[in-house]
Amino acid sequence: MLGMVQKLDQKLPVANEYLLLSGGVREGVVDIDLDELNVYARGTDYDMDFTLLVPALKLHDRNQPVTLDMRHSALCHSWLSLRLFDEGTISKWKDCCTIVDHINGATNYFFSPTKVADWFYDSISIVLSEIQKKPQRGMPKVEKVEKNGTIISIILGVGSSRMLYDIVPVVSFKGWPAVAQSWLMENHFWDGKITEEEVISGFYLVPACSYKGKKDNEWRLSFARSEVQLKKCISSSLMQAYQACKAIIIKLLSRPKAISPYHLRSMMLWACDRLPASYLAQEDYAAHFLLGLIDDLQHCLVNKMCPNYFIPQCNMLEHLSEETVMLHARKLSSVRSDPAEHLRTAIEHVKAANRLTLELQRRGSTTSIPSPQSDGGDTNQPDDRLAKKLQQLVTENPGKSISVFINPDDVTRPHFRIDDKFF
Repeated sequence: MLGMVQKLDQKLPVANEYLLLSGGVREGVVDIDLDELNVYARGTDYDMDFTLLVPALKLHDRNQPVTLDMRHSALCHSWLSLRLFDEGTISKWKDCCTIVDHINGATNYFFSPTKVADWFYDSISIVLSEIQKKPQRGMPKVEKVEKNGTIISIILGVGSSRMLYDIVPVVSFKGWPAVAQSWLMENHFWDGKITEEEVISGFYLVPACSYKGKKDNEWRLSFARSEVQLKKCISSSLMQAYQACKAIIIKLLSRPKAISPYHLRSMMLWACDRLPASYLAQEDYAAHFLLGLIDDLQHCLVNKMCPNYFIPQCNMLEHLSEETVMLHARKLSSVRSDPAEHLRTAIEHVKAANRLTLELQRRGSTTSIPSPQSDGGDTNQPDDRLAKKLQQLVTENPGKSISVFINPDDVTRPHFRIDDKFF
């Protein structure tokens, strides 16, 4: 599909690298605000969820620290002038820019996240419409395509599984932003476990703005590639506690939107820096870690302070009202007083979602309704190979960077790169 989008108007880079992350945007795998996203429920709407970062622009030819134009933005955010790119790139993308004329007569094109998202959604819709006119055997069924703010959410029916992809148009950079240089000077929990080169191999601008920022112009810095590397250094018991805490807070603190799973992920990384490695390595301390994460979150709410892990001078809770933080702090106190009960409730939600998935799959295998994308020949034997292969890639390579390469001239043969190995 993305290969065909590239062929529509040649806007996307021909040789592109997509970062595939396990978990949707709602799971906090990238720092994007959840306010504008429609609510999807595991079991009811989908069975597996992924986030796919798709570079609309790449700036990969620089080895020095990348200096961004942050004069108009809050910390962790930036405008992006196309002056950094060649004339051909400006010509291709000028219709997705906001234009600022200077007194000296020069025109500056600023890459607009909202216009890029609109273009991306329109292009994907055109391509999917074409694909559906010429269905092929084994092709996934498109259950839903929706634009959620600047994200395009697609639910594919693959055999009896439904896979949610949150597709995020991004700007991809090699190297490291100058604003985060000081972070590299500090001591970190991953020192000696992975190399600095692995951690600072690149970063993204994602289509999200600050609370007082200009939506049409402002992008947010994302260190998703680095976070994949750091995850390798986190113990399985701490990851267990993080997943449990995330399951609790997603339901409990969902209204009003203030705390996202990404905040929790940042707090976990700070805890890794703060606490002794010998303590964090204890395999049977998952319960201790869960209580610690709840306490850290409570501390952040009461003090209205949650520093971004890579740019600590950026407080991700600064915009919240006192009323909102105290409301969430009170809710969290109820969790801390009886964490076992809240965890049982979260587990029951997961079990109910799994039962619903199995029931829908059972019903699907006993009814033979051809999908508009199939020729009706094999609906009684759903082909789950793609879903299983993808899930297998993710589960067998925990913490590894999984990228997808697609040649637009031969979209039938995508291949995966896991760290430095190709499949």
